[in-house]
Amino acid sequence: MKVAQLTKYNKKNPQILISNASLPPLGPYDLLIQVKAAGVNPLDNLIARGDLKLVVPYKLPQTLGNEFVGLVQQTGKDVTNFKVGDRVYGRNPLNNIGAFAEELVVNQSAVAHVPEYLTNQEAAGVPLTALTAIQALELLQAKPGQTLFISGGTGSFGAMAIPIAVAKGLKVITSGSPQNQQRVEQLGVNKFIDYTKEDYTKVLSGIDLVIDTLGGKEIIKQMAILRPHGKLVSLRGIPNKEFAKRMKMSKFKQGLFSLASRSIEKEAAKKKIDYQFLFVTANGQQLADANKILVENQIHPTVGKIFSLDEVPQAMKKVQQGHNKGKVIIDMSKN
Repeated sequence: MKVAQLTKYNKKNPQILISNASLPPLGPYDLLIQVKAAGVNPLDNLIARGDLKLVVPYKLPQTLGNEFVGLVQQTGKDVTNFKVGDRVYGRNPLNNIGAFAEELVVNQSAVAHVPEYLTNQEAAGVPLTALTAIQALELLQAKPGQTLFISGGTGSFGAMAIPIAVAKGLKVITSGSPQNQQRVEQLGVNKFIDYTKEDYTKVLSGIDLVIDTLGGKEIIKQMAILRPHGKLVSLRGIPNKEFAKRMKMSKFKQGLFSLASRSIEKEAAKKKIDYQFLFVTANGQQLADANKILVENQIHPTVGKIFSLDEVPQAMKKVQQGHNKGKVIIDMSKN
């Protein structure tokens, strides 16, 4: 089968080759899936640059790709939840990425059925963002009635996170560009902050929870709007010791991440804030739970530029450049 493989880590120009690879054997709880489409994410570039080798040290060559939609072609002998012909989607397990491929083998626990109303291209952009939203809210221990600020919530993450948070009874505030205001307000936000006119740190205070999508200095700014003992989960910040513990990493790696996050942890302690870093993991049941919210709200992820499997390197560069109007997708039917 044809795949897009990373053959050499490099900060500026990772080597990605389109080649042929064989599938691993089908385990008793595994599914053989014919991939129809795959989402391209900043995560794919982080992996290719070698930025995540401490978190997930992949042995090269490694087939890339972290989320997919496809059809079940074969089931393991103990599979009970899926049958041949089912349309499924999922976030690849961290130890089994490889969505940029014509076929893949994945454990049934990582996938869910695709809502019928979604096209393959739309569905390919759901798993990572939906699971990130659910797992972030779980880490925040979010409760109905609490206020949640999502920085830069007008992108693909906000399109999933806002309705999921609203469905869980949260009052959602987000910031972004004015041309997206009406769209996110329709998703249920209580307050929209136009970043071209207002600084969110000047108009917000006493916030219960924050999901940070920006990283860097913005994390400290977001800590300032939280109430004492408020909670912040970052998707772009510095991994900390608690993250390493949750990921069941070695004591050595826990120590490394503790050192790396020392300055931000110190700032959080000073402001009496709980800081956490999230790296989203595969979870088919959580994705099935998200399906109910997707169907109820008829959420259609915005599809951006579409590439073929042969064009994976160009697709990843497109994501790296940013300013994409919708999710960049690899469509296998274009090959």
